[in-house]
Amino acid sequence: MDSRCVILCEVLLAIFLPPLGVCLRHGCCTVEFLICLILTILGYVPGIIYALYAILCIQTEPPHYHHYHSLA
Repeated sequence: MDSRCVILCEVLLAIFLPPLGVCLRHGCCTVEFLICLILTILGYVPGIIYALYAILCIQTEPPHYHHYHSLA
């Protein structure tokens, strides 16, 4: 769970530069970032709306390492 300060900074970045806020939350090579980038290119307001949705509603999942097995 992120602190409120981190979420506030990401929301402010999402309002001014939508892809940057999504990049900080989800990473640069994710579907969320690419969708936000395309929507921002097509129109600034849809990019902001999706960025706020991606930051506030989509939960980030920690990486799963189930395919690694111990050798011992």
